[in-house]
Amino acid sequence: MSGSKTDQRFADYFVISGLDVTSGLEPDQLSGENLHCAPLFRPYKSRVLANYPDSLPWNPIDKDAIGMLCLPKGLTFRTERQSRKAKFHSFIITREDGSRLYGSSYIFYEEVTNAQICAAMQTLQHMHEAEVSNIHTQNVVSIQEPLRDQSPLLEYRIINPDDTYDIKIDKLYVTKSICLISQVQFVSAPRTFLKQLCDAVTKPISFQQPLEAYVYNLLYDVPLPPPGRSMKFYGVTSPIFCQRPMAWDNTKGTGELPLFDFSLWDLVRLLGLDHLVQLFASVLLEHQILLYSSDYHRLMLVAESINELIFPFTWQHVYVPILPASLQHFLDAPVPYIMGLHHAEEDTSKPQLPNEANLCFVDIDNNSVQVPEDLPSFPFEQELKEELYQAIVSSKERMLKETFIDSVISSPKRKPLSNKFTSVASEPVLKKAQSSPGLEKMEILQQSEAWSKISAIAKKTGVWNKDFQNYDSEQTTKIAKEETTKEKFQDLASMPSRELEELKFNNSIREIFLNRFVQMFCWYEEFVILNSQDMDSWLSNRESMQNFDKASFLSDQPETYLPFLSPFLETQMFATLIDNKILSNWEESELNLKVFHSRVKSLREGLDISAPRSHIYVHCSRIKDSEILIEKRSSYIDHIAKKPQLPEGSPDPPNIELGFFPILDKNILNSEANLKPKMKDSAKWRRKDRLLQQSEHLKLNSRQREMTRATFSFNPEDVSSESDSDSEEENMLTGDFEKYMAEARSKSLQPRLTEMAAGGMAQTNWKFVEALLKECKTKTKRMLVEKMGQEAVELGHGEGNITGVEENTLIASLCDLLERIWSHGLQTKKGKSALWSHLQNYVEIEEGNSDTGRQVDPNLLSPGNKPDCHVLVPKGMRRSKSLDINSFADLYVTLCNLSSMALTEGEKTVKRGHRRTGSRGNIELPVLKPLPQTLACDMRKVQEMTDIKTDVGCARAWVRLSLEKKMLSTHLKELLSDSYLLRSLYKRYAFLRCEDEREQFLYHLLSLNAMDYFCFTNAYINTVVPYRVLLYPSLKFGCTTTSANPWITFAGHMGETGIIEIPKGVLEFCVEHKNLGVLTTLRLGHDNSGLTPKWLIEYVLIRNEISGHTYKFPCGRWLGKGVDDGSIERLLVAELLPPNTNTEDIIAAIGTPPRSRSPVSPRRPLEQGGFTIPDIQEMLGHAVNGLIKHYYKPEKERGNLTYLLCGERGLVPCIEHIFLYGFRSARIFRNKFYIWDYLEKVKTHLEATLEGEIRRPSSDIDRAGFWMFCNLLTKINNAAESVGKDGKLQIFICVAVRDHTLQKWLPMIAKNIVTAQMYEEKSFMRDNDLITFIIHILDTLNDFDIILESSLVRGLNI
Repeated sequence: MSGSKTDQRFADYFVISGLDVTSGLEPDQLSGENLHCAPLFRPYKSRVLANYPDSLPWNPIDKDAIGMLCLPKGLTFRTERQSRKAKFHSFIITREDGSRLYGSSYIFYEEVTNAQICAAMQTLQHMHEAEVSNIHTQNVVSIQEPLRDQSPLLEYRIINPDDTYDIKIDKLYVTKSICLISQVQFVSAPRTFLKQLCDAVTKPISFQQPLEAYVYNLLYDVPLPPPGRSMKFYGVTSPIFCQRPMAWDNTKGTGELPLFDFSLWDLVRLLGLDHLVQLFASVLLEHQILLYSSDYHRLMLVAESINELIFPFTWQHVYVPILPASLQHFLDAPVPYIMGLHHAEEDTSKPQLPNEANLCFVDIDNNSVQVPEDLPSFPFEQELKEELYQAIVSSKERMLKETFIDSVISSPKRKPLSNKFTSVASEPVLKKAQSSPGLEKMEILQQSEAWSKISAIAKKTGVWNKDFQNYDSEQTTKIAKEETTKEKFQDLASMPSRELEELKFNNSIREIFLNRFVQMFCWYEEFVILNSQDMDSWLSNRESMQNFDKASFLSDQPETYLPFLSPFLETQMFATLIDNKILSNWEESELNLKVFHSRVKSLREGLDISAPRSHIYVHCSRIKDSEILIEKRSSYIDHIAKKPQLPEGSPDPPNIELGFFPILDKNILNSEANLKPKMKDSAKWRRKDRLLQQSEHLKLNSRQREMTRATFSFNPEDVSSESDSDSEEENMLTGDFEKYMAEARSKSLQPRLTEMAAGGMAQTNWKFVEALLKECKTKTKRMLVEKMGQEAVELGHGEGNITGVEENTLIASLCDLLERIWSHGLQTKKGKSALWSHLQNYVEIEEGNSDTGRQVDPNLLSPGNKPDCHVLVPKGMRRSKSLDINSFADLYVTLCNLSSMALTEGEKTVKRGHRRTGSRGNIELPVLKPLPQTLACDMRKVQEMTDIKTDVGCARAWVRLSLEKKMLSTHLKELLSDSYLLRSLYKRYAFLRCEDEREQFLYHLLSLNAMDYFCFTNAYINTVVPYRVLLYPSLKFGCTTTSANPWITFAGHMGETGIIEIPKGVLEFCVEHKNLGVLTTLRLGHDNSGLTPKWLIEYVLIRNEISGHTYKFPCGRWLGKGVDDGSIERLLVAELLPPNTNTEDIIAAIGTPPRSRSPVSPRRPLEQGGFTIPDIQEMLGHAVNGLIKHYYKPEKERGNLTYLLCGERGLVPCIEHIFLYGFRSARIFRNKFYIWDYLEKVKTHLEATLEGEIRRPSSDIDRAGFWMFCNLLTKINNAAESVGKDGKLQIFICVAVRDHTLQKWLPMIAKNIVTAQMYEEKSFMRDNDLITFIIHILDTLNDFDIILESSLVRGLNI
């Protein structure tokens, strides 16, 4: 091939790796410690035996990296009794410039003929047997002594004869790999070529060319097919086909999805739809993803497939699809990652993981996926599964009819016993062809346990029949020779239908997933914020700018989308997409962005822009269009490569030895190695310049610049004891070139894979510590800024930092961070939640110290046993050092029997409490004793919650409760104060053992105490909460008790208790009820029975006994007929008291201030030297502004609307002030006339006007207003008989404000003749300018839908 085409080769290198007999048997350090295994099952170091060509100037070869990845497990030895099935896997090498190389490795077994290697294996076998025999003898001698060392060697006290090697009677086989290295990731074609090449050694066909001819043809005569073209080249037994999707066409604005050659059919068969969608959601939310399998190709298949299915987004974090066994401790890294962990086929146990709270564990072989328990559902998840299922069903028959036995696919329309989408299809099972009866009998014998014992005895006694021993291999050789005469080269004109269906299935699945993103983010461009006019200024200010209006975008989404979208908008993959969108204003867009925008454009062209945006599931409509292109390329092959043959003038290579893959002739395969260097594409140079420019703007050092080019590098020199000293170039195991934007935002360094060796882990973990501390600082600051809202802008934090992200998302993110911090550097894992395990250990030690009076060894703790619950402890029972029993004595009656936490909606339990009588017969006021503020107490409360089932859930509930109580920093400081426990649980490099960083961490958490969070109260809506109620009557006028039968009901934003009867004389009691949320209102009343029913209540206190929130309900009014306004029922509005409020101070200030009286503010402000007209106008403006701000906040972040309406300085008290200002009742009616009486008079006059008794000119609109006003007053009078006149006025104002009719009625009321009689001239009601002012203020509320709490209009059908 000419030199001009060298940059478009299908493959750059052909590599042979295996056993180097000159080096002997060397342990493979990368595979970890394996000395406890039998010698046959230990991994040994492999080497690159040959590579062709030697080196290419534009693509230098890295033998160490390729050799390690070709045989990731090292060399594996087997005898003829063990399975020796050939396997294929692919791998990725990422170079320093970010470009990738793709490898395809075919591993097979080859007989060992070197006598020295066989002798070395025999020696190792004898040493192993002696060591196991010695351990067995020691165990027999000390059988009655406890085992002090649980060594892995104890697992092999009895040696399995099948796992031994005897040089006299056994044949020894070792793994060998043939590998292709290319610059484009093809999988199917290299696998077919390598398999045919390997089979040519064991089963040669007629007219077969030398192996050098096929390799030479692939390296030099097979080009890389251009985008949008297909190609056919020749293998040993059949032609091989491949095709590339069409590239992006800037003119037409169209293009296909990028090349992806893994089988999504195999992915679906391995995982099932349920597990696939769960894994998909976990990757999108950037959880830690750990793949687990005994097959390297499965690890690559799942990792690459899930990365492709998130298109147009790209994974921005650690990506290591194949993690070396020696680097398993890297799973301790507290960063998002996708890693693949290989295990032996016989090892089915789950690995020990330091952190499972935020981990998605995928056991590929067992079809098991464990996701974080709070993983939100993907939007329209069920509809997505249905569409995927239909795609599978439509392809099932075509995919299985040729090669695979059919398997049952459960329909989503019916309900099978197991999950309907979990097992979409079982593992593919190949049909056995031409199996020998002799081999079948031999297989049956080898599976028998008796046969194993007999054969072992026969081998040891030397009576094993040689011919019978080699029966298996001889039969295999015989069959191979028979097939040699049968097999011939089979030429095909077009791509086989099986491969075509594979491509079409891949395309349909990818299009369906992309279609979901297109629909979800169809209008995302409208929310992108471009703050800079040039690229330089944007790069310089990137960290301080907000590029996407998240709050507005979320407000435009359906409610069901928010649990997923809110955290997804916080991911780096979404931020990278937005960054690339902004960069496209100055330079060419990324390919992902081009394809995504083309799909968005085509979708929007079919939508009506003027119509409201609908969020419905729309099936993908582009599958057929893209399938046409695939079918066309498979039917009409664009390029057919030359047939394999040796170059002219090349000598014939020696004949191959059957069953042995030879070292090929270098003279033939290196004939075109010295070619001109490949010219770099200009676009890549521009991109490199841009990286340099961005690095300069960010002032990155050389280390940070390197990290913007690659995520992880692997250098065997750092992790192996022996390697070539002249190999200085770093080898990239895996990474991602699109890492820059994530680095530019955080500048947080992630350690290289080279630094993850056990010896160097302690030196690099400080970077993790710094990254965790920085993340903690960022998260706490953001939580404060988001909570402050516009106030943060005024304080100089910058408007760009306010994103409007849902508070619950930020709290959940903080919980995840704490779990990662507590998982970092664990000695041994105990339970799924490291934080909860630490809490349990701490409390268990504290209780043990208290009970026994001596220290408890933390190493003897039982992680599986939860400590007993001590929240409800009566006097005289077991005491705990961490709990103050005296403080619980008075709470016992309140909190006992909390095991019934699963009460149904509306159930409640009332427990009597305070009922004390003084020496003079007066009832003493109850005292609200403070709750214990200990770590253990809050832990006990969480353990009592029956709706939490897991350790992770308990830990998050405890964090939320501590944060709500403003005790998170204090509790964690107490937890970390036990240095002895800390040392026993964590390694020296752990974050929690870095004292300076730990102090800063606690300081950042302490800053959260500046804000009020209700993250526990709002999250656990089904928890039954004990509420302590304390009534404070007035000590004056002898009205501390009542002869009537009192009752109470209180409500929050999550529900209402219903009527609770209060025993006579009881001022303190406890009510257990399903969580009501933040309390808003309380209704207190009685039946006015008995001789002395009159009751003057100053205020009521209610405390949530779990969260500690205390609510004060000011009253200061009488209950009873013939006193005050005659009300026997009062509606009180909640006021949340600051934490740690001293209730004794509240009692000392008995007598509610006039402003705090409920339901109205002072009835006679003028007589009491009250407010002036400007004061009332200002109060009204503030009250209306408060309501407007309330509605401009996101719905989930809004406060208590009832308090804004009826609380102190709320809208209702302001309107009452307006009615009371200038009212003449004090002088004329001797304090017996109320505003409600005035409105009744107005109503009587208007009714007379409507009936014609009073003649006055009025329009139809006026008469309609008269009727509505009179009708409302009539309904209130009829339905609220027990409510006093001031209470009726409150209901009237609330309903009028809700219906936006108050501003319409005020002019009508002001013009009424009754107003002139009842009001002084200097009043609001008689001043037209003041009435106009009020109307204008109230009109600003017309745009809002005011919804009244049911407790405000109880009993009214309005």
